[in-house]
Amino acid sequence: MTAYGKTFMIAWTSLLLLSGGITNSWATHISQPILISPKTQYTIGESVILHGWVNYNDQATADVLLNFKVTRPDGSTLADQSYPSNSEGQFEFKFETGNETPGSYQITITSHCLEIHRYACTYKNQSLTIQLKNP
Repeated sequence: MTAYGKTFMIAWTSLLLLSGGITNSWATHISQPILISPKTQYTIGESVILHGWVNYNDQATADVLLNFKVTRPDGSTLADQSYPSNSEGQFEFKFETGNETPGSYQITITSHCLEIHRYACTYKNQSLTIQLKNP
């Protein structure tokens, strides 16, 4: 094999090894929303209030962006809001049910990681189905 061929093979092998290591390191920042004792039965007109915290490296973490999405029984979106966890790593999400119809509502809370880690985020979520009943 020529000197050019050996150099090419070494460079190609190095590139493959480096790119393999880089792809494994991209998804290293994982945070997850954790709901605390969620209620699953509500009456129309009652406020739904969910409490939780953001688990990042087994501790509550502040300033993690969360998305809260509520889907009605017909598949339409009731709420789609985003805001960060508070200074203690906790969150509260509230929505009103006054003009809604009875049925199963799907709530999905997705963690978007800390702002500084957004480039390497693995989006984790927690879902909850609640039942909305007539008074």
